[in-house]
Amino acid sequence: MANRGNFSGRIGFILAAAGSAVGLGNIWRFPYLAGTNGGAGFLLIYLVCIFTLCFPVMVGEIAIGRKVGSDAYGSYQKLGGGKWGYLGLFGILAGLFILSFYNVVAGWAFGYFLEISFGDLLDQQDFGAFFGNYVNDIGPLFLFSLAFMLITAYIVSQGIAKGIEAANKIMMPALYLILIGLIVYSLTLPNAMAGVKFYLIPDVGEITSRTIFYALCQAFFSLSLGMGALITYGSYVTKDQNIVSSAAVISIADTSVAFLAGLMVFPLVFSLGAEPGQGPKLIFVILTQAFQNMGPIVGRIVGGSFFLLICFAALTSTISLLEVPAAYLVDQKKFPRKAVVWSLAVGIFVLGLPSLFSQGIVPALNKLPVHNSPDFLSFVSDMCDISLTVGGCLMCFFIRYRWKMNNLNEELTLGNPSFMGSFIQKYINFTISWVCPIVLSILSVLVIIDKFFGL
Repeated sequence: MANRGNFSGRIGFILAAAGSAVGLGNIWRFPYLAGTNGGAGFLLIYLVCIFTLCFPVMVGEIAIGRKVGSDAYGSYQKLGGGKWGYLGLFGILAGLFILSFYNVVAGWAFGYFLEISFGDLLDQQDFGAFFGNYVNDIGPLFLFSLAFMLITAYIVSQGIAKGIEAANKIMMPALYLILIGLIVYSLTLPNAMAGVKFYLIPDVGEITSRTIFYALCQAFFSLSLGMGALITYGSYVTKDQNIVSSAAVISIADTSVAFLAGLMVFPLVFSLGAEPGQGPKLIFVILTQAFQNMGPIVGRIVGGSFFLLICFAALTSTISLLEVPAAYLVDQKKFPRKAVVWSLAVGIFVLGLPSLFSQGIVPALNKLPVHNSPDFLSFVSDMCDISLTVGGCLMCFFIRYRWKMNNLNEELTLGNPSFMGSFIQKYINFTISWVCPIVLSILSVLVIIDKFFGL
């Protein structure tokens, strides 16, 4: 394992892990879920879920990876023995399927960036019809998604410090700069404060069981938990680093991007006089209307910057999603990194073709007999939601009953001598032992019921 590479330091790890967490889930999925689930009430529950449930799971995953210094499969197998390695494989497969559809949506965003910045997208009269035609125009989307996958593969093929870390050191600050700039502009628009009020002032009466359910699902999805990404990144962390404080910074960084995305999106939506509960089309249909209203020059600049922001966010996540199976093949099969990465990129791109073709061009992929998954892309996305909650739940059982809590505490003490006996140690032990397994078990069942039966 000596030649696997490591992050150059704490900052490099935090930026890379935060980049893994920050993605389409923050910029695209979070705003539309918040819009359809009460705005500020959803935000409040989401924040509670992040720091009470997701943070301890993140700490556990990073600790497992650093303890062994191996991929997700190797980490579970060496610490648990027997068939525990299959839990790591489960997460690796989940990451493969997530990347297969994630790359398709990233291709949509990349295409919109080009169409707004250099094309005639903002000259359209019906943005809903345009988007419907756009996702069925397979030729350009094939190229956009392929380009996105090639960029991802090139970065991952360069290794940990020179590839993944170096890319995130550029993209994460750029992402924040673009995001803050767009927020400043959106707050100057007419009726922007109505959007801020919707987003920041909770109405307790609007908080329902549905709000809690989707907030918890989004929190877990947002932090890239349950699929081996943070175990893999944790394996590149040196023993002198403080895992607990790093996980706290990563959680704050990821949450801040989601929070800022909402602070950007809802003033734009309310300035247009549109309803916030538009679902997935909020970004690709409603906001493009807002960009058009800004005029040809400002609209191109703001709209192009917005979709460039989405591209950066997507790329930081696709990098980590590709690294998970790549690390497995490099560690367990001893294949050379570059050959592994490029082979995986081709295979995952092909795996994503049914998702690419499922928006209308292939009717059999557009109408599936599943309640909440009308097309193949939505079906794969729903299956990944299920796999993440199940994977996180099983990780907690693994730590509690197989690896044992005292071994986790011992690993977390490295780089953090004051950890033992502290409040945070008792908190992490209690939540991983009791709260997370119970809540995630219930959530896993509810996600299955919701996705398959719509109850």
